[in-house]
Amino acid sequence: MGSQGSPVKSYDYLLKFLLVGDSDVGKGEILDSLQDGSAESPYAYSSGIDYKTTTILLDGRRVKLELWDTSGQGRFCTIFRSYSRGAQGILLVYDITNRWSFDGIDRWIREIDEHAPGVPRILVGNRLHLAFKRQVPTEQARAYAEKNGMTFFEVSPLCNFNVIESFTELSRIVLMRHGMEKFWRPNRVFSLQDLCCRAIVSCTPVHLIDKLPLPVAIKSHLKSFSMANGMNAVMMHGRSYSLANPAGGSKGNSLKRTKSSRPPQSPPQNCTRNNCKIS
Repeated sequence: MGSQGSPVKSYDYLLKFLLVGDSDVGKGEILDSLQDGSAESPYAYSSGIDYKTTTILLDGRRVKLELWDTSGQGRFCTIFRSYSRGAQGILLVYDITNRWSFDGIDRWIREIDEHAPGVPRILVGNRLHLAFKRQVPTEQARAYAEKNGMTFFEVSPLCNFNVIESFTELSRIVLMRHGMEKFWRPNRVFSLQDLCCRAIVSCTPVHLIDKLPLPVAIKSHLKSFSMANGMNAVMMHGRSYSLANPAGGSKGNSLKRTKSSRPPQSPPQNCTRNNCKIS
């Protein structure tokens, strides 16, 4: 039995995406390839609109996507105009085996610029599993996407290739545009090279890196990593090493060890042993 309080959300962010493109380019195939989520529209009057929800994991954050497939037929242009309000991302879908569907992307971009200006968008070439029937070269589609400031993907719902990746990339673009990157930035992990360099430099003084049994190129990289990350002073066997030059000091004294100074101990006054007396 759940508590009677407010229900706990099963996601961290909720985004609304539109899939637009000419009819018969496979937008419904993309939605059908998503196994999780609901396929029922929350609105009863969504004739001509396919609806699907799915949840993806983006850098440790759960992002729920509401995906709306607007029909590419001309009589549904008014529906697209109404559903484009509030959309946070748009996927422009074409069929790589249909040249006419790719040429129609210009018309959809004009429609988006008029009714949903500034909304992030990506270009998706569908049905990659039919590459032997390709009519749109990959290089041409990629150049077209770069010209219009869009990210480009070629997907195959049949092979489950690049479908989730395209949604993930569009979600990242949308969240970064809204300043949400700061929330998941601490969850990002270092690369393996950074982890190895950090582990070595954290327990090895900079002046001892040359004595490590490593190639010269790796030693040079470790030194550069130490200087770039401000790891000039490290602890080694309880002693602090520093590379900072003291004021007026010579170059030979640039590396100093700092030890904790102890006050001089004097013998107790009531001591009767002869070796404790000061002559």
